[in-house]
Amino acid sequence: MATTPLLPDSRTEPDGSAVIRVLSYNIRSMRDDTGALARVITACAPDLVLLQEAPRLFRWRKKLARLAAGSGLVILSGGATAAGPALLCSLRATVERTEDVLLPLTPGLHRRGFATAVVRFGGARLGVLSCHLSLQKDERYEQGGMLLDRLAGMGVEHAVAGGDLNEPPDGRTFRRLAEGLTDCRAAAPWGGEHTWTRTAPPRRIDALFATKGIEVLGCGVPHDQPGVTGADLRAATDHLPVLAALRVPAGPAGACA
Repeated sequence: MATTPLLPDSRTEPDGSAVIRVLSYNIRSMRDDTGALARVITACAPDLVLLQEAPRLFRWRKKLARLAAGSGLVILSGGATAAGPALLCSLRATVERTEDVLLPLTPGLHRRGFATAVVRFGGARLGVLSCHLSLQKDERYEQGGMLLDRLAGMGVEHAVAGGDLNEPPDGRTFRRLAEGLTDCRAAAPWGGEHTWTRTAPPRRIDALFATKGIEVLGCGVPHDQPGVTGADLRAATDHLPVLAALRVPAGPAGACA
């Protein structure tokens, strides 16, 4: 029986480029087993975590801080101030700036937003964006365009974006993002494919995207990641996470914000 290869570990290369692990995860407002959630995140050993449906209501900051601490990470940005998306990072990251973005509100629909940041790993400088797009297809398509515009305006050569897109790869918004960015799962399949398995048929509605120039070393649902159990994945939340290993090129010497 074939064994799924392990994703590369995080490291800084001699040329200043960086191999990083990025995790995208819809955590359903931490309404499920938070111990299982923290164990899954910890086992994935991420440098960056792009969360969706982070706590937004009563004591949301304390809940998010507890998850970060339980996973050996720190809060980077987001939460209620971004209408749900949030970013966590390891101490390996050097933070240049963060910004929470609220998107235009469509009356009668849920408010959406982006959690964004610019960070450095060794000589590699990276923009980061976490999103949770609309359930309504026309609004979702417009938000996909706003995501691309936001990445283009971050002033960085390399960026990663991800989240709950609420549609599969053949959807109009998913295709729009994949035309301008690299769909990490399609570029280097690893692990499992489907992120929504609670109803039939199972679908891939959560994804990570990278700008051109970032090398995708592997991306998928971390079923075979050491320390990740099926029981914890089922107990943690109703979505499955997406884990990617990326090689980010070094920027120009002395580059800064």
